[in-house]
Amino acid sequence: MAAPATTTETETKAETQSGFDLFDFHPSIARGVHAAGFTTPRPIQIDTIPAAKSGRDVLGLAQTGTGKTAAFALPLLDRFARGRKRGPRALVLAPTRELATQIDAEIRLLARFTKLKVATIYGGVPAGKQIRALRNNPEIIVGCPGRILDLLGRGALRLGGVETLVIDEADHMFDMGFLPDLKRILKQLPAERQNLLFSATMPREIRTFADSLLRNPHVVELTRAGPADTIEHVLVAVAETRKRDLLEYILGQEGCTSAIVFTRTKHRAKRLAEQLSRAKYRAVALQGNMSQSQRDRAMEGFRKRRFDILVATDIAARGIDVKGVSHVLNYDVPNTPEAYTHRIGRTGRAELEGQAVTFVTRDDVSWLRDTERKLGEKIPRRTVAGFEGESIDTGPRRKSSGRPGGRPGGNGAKRSGGGGQKRSGSRSGDQASSRGRGRSRSSGSSSRGRRR
Repeated sequence: MAAPATTTETETKAETQSGFDLFDFHPSIARGVHAAGFTTPRPIQIDTIPAAKSGRDVLGLAQTGTGKTAAFALPLLDRFARGRKRGPRALVLAPTRELATQIDAEIRLLARFTKLKVATIYGGVPAGKQIRALRNNPEIIVGCPGRILDLLGRGALRLGGVETLVIDEADHMFDMGFLPDLKRILKQLPAERQNLLFSATMPREIRTFADSLLRNPHVVELTRAGPADTIEHVLVAVAETRKRDLLEYILGQEGCTSAIVFTRTKHRAKRLAEQLSRAKYRAVALQGNMSQSQRDRAMEGFRKRRFDILVATDIAARGIDVKGVSHVLNYDVPNTPEAYTHRIGRTGRAELEGQAVTFVTRDDVSWLRDTERKLGEKIPRRTVAGFEGESIDTGPRRKSSGRPGGRPGGNGAKRSGGGGQKRSGSRSGDQASSRGRGRSRSSGSSSRGRRR
């Protein structure tokens, strides 16, 4: 006769009951999943975790904010929790420092009830602390290619025992010209290994690289050219000289509680953040000329709501997951149609709803044509009173029908999609609980909550 379950065993089993039970994770990982507030697996997780657990190569294509980090982290943690070995056993490559830090945080969250170790490696900071972390033989290394190659060259990092390679935001890797570095890193890895490649889009270069890297992969394609249904995205025509006026009007809306404002250049991001700060908005810049400590402080301040507005270049366009961003504002149009989808994907995450507004001038017609062709549909236009004098499409400039100096107002395009999932309690990462549904959007014209 089996011995009765102890109180601790009963409590642990009750704690970990959730939709993730179907994956049969190691008890310590199941406990971490529950503590992180994950209750219902996302589609990308349902479709990739079993294959990754079995050791197959995986190509996962899904939009940003859909749970890709947990999709590759949980199979790794489950395997390593079942049989400890000296690391490194997994290498996770990310294109930016911010994304590497974010991946590290989510892996640590899920592994909190294990003894597994994670080390994060990226440039812009002294290497000493990272080298000391490597001496502890972490099972998982998350890093950016440049610093990884640096430490390989110094002999501080050895990858001969890596069992799994993960490449996250693979399309962004190619945007940033990482292919030569990737090939050099691959030469340092064992030929026999598992490869997990995740991306939001699939340019030709990615497909070619994936075909050469992956062996008989399990392929999951949940992505599409357009943004998620939880995002209302519109265009507003505006003269270059009036962008600040339009920006401050939108930031003054009561429903605009947290915004990322994208600019084309680093100098422009810095200057605009300074201008907004002088106007008493809680704004901070994030751009490539900042030191790593400055970038960390900016992101931490934005996540913890010490700042309501993050003015950023495309350094923040992919992989950055901040809970509850209500608006993405493209102060300048992005360089490519793919970048448009990634930028506006910073809102409407975790199945919450969000708004994305792109400021379009008469010089942006070529970008607009290419982007709408890529999306396969027209982006809704929004008319804002006081800004009618500009035309988005080709053709002569129209005369303004609004009152000079009149207060902007306007009508919005109908939002697609249904209610959004909300998280219960304090959560981290890109996974939300399925408990509780509700809309995150509110409307109004008050500037309450926007200024100090």
